[in-house]
Amino acid sequence: MARPALAEGGDADAVSRALAVLTAGGLLVFACSSGDGDAPAVPADAGPAIDFGAPTVKKDGGASSSSSTSSSGSADASFEDGGVLDDVPPFITKVVSFTPGRCSGFGATQMPGIVMGPPKGAGTAAGSFDVVSLGKGGEIVVSLEPNAIVDGEGADFVVFENAFIAAGSTEVFVEPGEVSVSDDGETWKTFPCTATQAPWGACAGSHPVMEDGTGGDPYDLADVGLTRARFVRIVDKTVSGICNSQGPNNYGFDLDAIQALHF
Repeated sequence: MARPALAEGGDADAVSRALAVLTAGGLLVFACSSGDGDAPAVPADAGPAIDFGAPTVKKDGGASSSSSTSSSGSADASFEDGGVLDDVPPFITKVVSFTPGRCSGFGATQMPGIVMGPPKGAGTAAGSFDVVSLGKGGEIVVSLEPNAIVDGEGADFVVFENAFIAAGSTEVFVEPGEVSVSDDGETWKTFPCTATQAPWGACAGSHPVMEDGTGGDPYDLADVGLTRARFVRIVDKTVSGICNSQGPNNYGFDLDAIQALHF
């Protein structure tokens, strides 16, 4: 699946808004998963949860700078749909919470920025390093505000991990993640994930991401009976590999990016 192109350039007002947001910053919540041991220490505040500010909605619902599709629907003070949002990329803009499990830590010091924006794939033969590792049983909750994912024809959003095919193998190295979506952040709908064997059901992390941003694991809100989702949660479900007191620090699901296709 091709990733819609992002607009290039921007006006001075957009730059000023972005700088103002970066200056204001925000609180990123970290916790430790109980698991079967203590998670490696991670910063209590790994950086601001970036908010792009109030969106600009095109009144005519015309084409936006992205080739993603905007669908009609309700809106509230924080999230907008039913119009095309200019200058607001349909990717993660905020990390709501991050609860790393054991054997995590990789990418944590670059949170939240490392999971924002488009994916940075490395192809089928190598996994991208532009990721944060959730660790054993770790969890992350994100939003794409002010965009909300809405149900359209076919896939509505894509989750990008760093799956790859190891040298000498014909099978994808998979660290599966269970994907759930919510409109209110409290009631969750979960895509069925078969975490112990191929073809992995609706687990994320089973399709490599190419250098041009194609690939990843697509999801359709209709499959879980939702018409709109404002939050996405991923929980590591990896059962293979070694995780003990000696590490590693990159165990489990590795999140690169999430992109809305209908918003």
